Amino acid sequence: MTPTRKTSVSRKDLLLAGVMVVAGLGISAVSLAQLAPTHMQMAQATPPLQSTPGAESKPTAPAEPATTGARPSEIPPQPARPDADAQKAGATPVLPPAPAEKMAPPIPAK
Repeated sequence: MTPTRKTSVSRKDLLLAGVMVVAGLGISAVSLAQLAPTHMQMAQATPPLQSTPGAESKPTAPAEPATTGARPSEIPPQPARPDADAQKAGATPVLPPAPAEKMAPPIPAK
């Protein structure tokens, strides 16, 4: 049997693919070797904690805070805008006056 051109091309393609795989594996090995740590340091644990003298007589947790989180009831809330009588007496509003609402002309019906 005589070799045909098709089988020789397949052999060349197979050889080229093999070379590419070997080159890829070589590059991967070099990259992994670069990433590997060369000098490893071991972490040291801290020494065990020692109790302070007289710790048995001290409380372990602080006392609960006196606040309950509720709003104080003896101070009434103040309005942002004083009523008309207060404004006549001289009170100034905390907030600037609100802008007037803009109204567009009505949409004509089709």
